[in-house]
Amino acid sequence: MPRISYVNGRYAPHADAYVHIEDRGYQFADAVYEVCEVAKGYIVDMGGHLDRLGRSLDELRMAWPMSRAAFEIVVREVVRRNRVTNGLVYIQVSRGVAPRDFLFPAGARPSLVVTARKVNPAINAGKAEAGIKVITVPENRWDRVDIKTVGLLPNVLAKEQAKAAGAQEAWFVDTDGNVKEGGSSNAWIVTKDGVLVTRPADHGILRGITRTTLFKVAAGLGLKIEERHFSVQEAKEAREAFISSATTIAMPVIAIDDTPIANGHPGSTVLSLRQAFFDVAEKRPA
Repeated sequence: MPRISYVNGRYAPHADAYVHIEDRGYQFADAVYEVCEVAKGYIVDMGGHLDRLGRSLDELRMAWPMSRAAFEIVVREVVRRNRVTNGLVYIQVSRGVAPRDFLFPAGARPSLVVTARKVNPAINAGKAEAGIKVITVPENRWDRVDIKTVGLLPNVLAKEQAKAAGAQEAWFVDTDGNVKEGGSSNAWIVTKDGVLVTRPADHGILRGITRTTLFKVAAGLGLKIEERHFSVQEAKEAREAFISSATTIAMPVIAIDDTPIANGHPGSTVLSLRQAFFDVAEKRPA
């Protein structure tokens, strides 16, 4: 069955789904996006993702393309039409189509694109069993990474650098030597005392929706969390390290810059978080 996408009021075969060449998302990265996991027939944490989408839109003085209720219907319909039981749904809103000019165009209507695709859950399960490697790279992104925009070129380059090094993610590091976040994930460590540590979600990192849910999961497991900065060296000396995102949930990190973490195998804390995640997360039928 061919994939179906939604573009500005029309459900179309994925191969025929287009946006205008003067869409500001294409020309200026003047657009925001969200990615939700679809698991076991449910859209996971959709409420949180749409809340964050609304915040991103507000920060950029961009309007919703439709009411939130209608928005949710479109998202569910795209998932349904693609028969996605396990996979991802991608949402993108741009400021719209207008003659190319740096200033906000008067009267432009926001553009909305929604796509969905299947993902075999066994793929991420296999990665979690083996763990992943990360590298560290200097922070070179703009200051407002708390807004989830499509301006991701530094992230793309960092991830390509990670791939070339035989790793699966890159962690951005600030000028003080502290870890900020990954190219498409939040960064965590577990101290030798079993405390979970992740950087405060101020404007210096993206406030991950999966990250937020993991706070609830950790509380249910009786685990303590500290929101504070941690250095690359502290991460390398930690008992465990992991990343979180909608696409990975909680994914063990077994090496940083080729330095093994603990015994070089996934730790029990992150695996327990991963196992408990679905039961705690918000679930809406697709």
